[in-house]
Amino acid sequence: MIKNVLKHAGCLPLLLIGSLATTLPAQAQEISPDLSKRILATAQGNIVELPGLLTEKFQQIGYRKIVLPGPQYLISDDPEYIRVPEAIALREAVEPGTVRLYVYNVNGVKEPAKIETRIAAVIKNTGKGDMRLKMLKYSSQKPTTNYFQAGKQGLADFFAATPQTTVRIIKPGKSIAIDPAQEKYVAKYDELVHGFYEFLIDQPGEISVLQTDTKTPVTVAVDRIKTILPFKGNNAGRGTFGVSNYSVLTQETLDTKNGIRQIIMADGNIDPWVMGKEYTSGQVAGLAGNYGVMYQVEMKWKSTDGRGLALVTWNSRADNGQWCGGMANTMVVSKGKFKEGIIQLPADRLITKKNPEAILVQVFPPAANGEEQTIRFTYSPPGASCLPTPLVFIPVDMK
Repeated sequence: MIKNVLKHAGCLPLLLIGSLATTLPAQAQEISPDLSKRILATAQGNIVELPGLLTEKFQQIGYRKIVLPGPQYLISDDPEYIRVPEAIALREAVEPGTVRLYVYNVNGVKEPAKIETRIAAVIKNTGKGDMRLKMLKYSSQKPTTNYFQAGKQGLADFFAATPQTTVRIIKPGKSIAIDPAQEKYVAKYDELVHGFYEFLIDQPGEISVLQTDTKTPVTVAVDRIKTILPFKGNNAGRGTFGVSNYSVLTQETLDTKNGIRQIIMADGNIDPWVMGKEYTSGQVAGLAGNYGVMYQVEMKWKSTDGRGLALVTWNSRADNGQWCGGMANTMVVSKGKFKEGIIQLPADRLITKKNPEAILVQVFPPAANGEEQTIRFTYSPPGASCLPTPLVFIPVDMK
């Protein structure tokens, strides 16, 4: 599954999800001079050890979430492990417009023997005219047992993607593989097929994620397969969901004099799960983890004590079972000590494991006159990692 060990919570059906401010602690939490120097000596994206500092009890930064216009959003992760040689793991109707699709499925066939399969997403034109499909964002990884790398690289490729110039034509009643590369990949037992796409269509369609043998074209298999695996509401989920993009605005101006603060997203409590519907069963579905949802965060800050602000993240749920021993992510962050752009987290190894390890995302120098500044970053819950992944803002002495 896209790893998540939290209790599922309902999502507030509001466009504006408001006041999440917390009370001030009796004493602001601070970092020692030694650890401050350690952060400033760390390269962007690298792991820095902060013994005795990291805790889930840092004061939270209150924020509001605004649902932004965005694509129809589909995810295929229920079941994660497809245990039968041939079946449909997701089938959803889509309307003309933009579609975001997250494929996260594994060849789980081991009875009567482990076999190689193909897992692919297929779209069928259910309209009356020719369907034109243009890929806007494309992220496709080869089948792999390294789930952390797939999730981390998948986000990096998605953030870096630009619209393709090719427009593919699908005749009424016909189907094509959404990802031509994925159509050719062979998945061995326990290998994850991971794809993250955003594309534009101009006719209604039907999207299926299927597993079949390695010899049958997936466009043939999609018409042949009658078995649609039951929807159980497990893992991250399956279906079409009502939110694909959030704007996150902090409710106050963070001041370095007030000590360490954190933003918590994708925890199922402060930030409830997005809700949707599974097409074949008609059941309400929860997107546990909000994987694939994009958070465009904007935070105001100032330094009245002359200190800068370091942004770090860490694997706060490392001890919550066998699936939580590592965390890997990718973000887009605004300019600070390091240039603006996409940064894989961590950059110096595959994953971060547990406290005292943290990952340095960016360091923001104070303004010369102490005036207010704005931090912007894009966050999306990292596939294969347990949640939440706190974003911690630490005042650091940069002199």
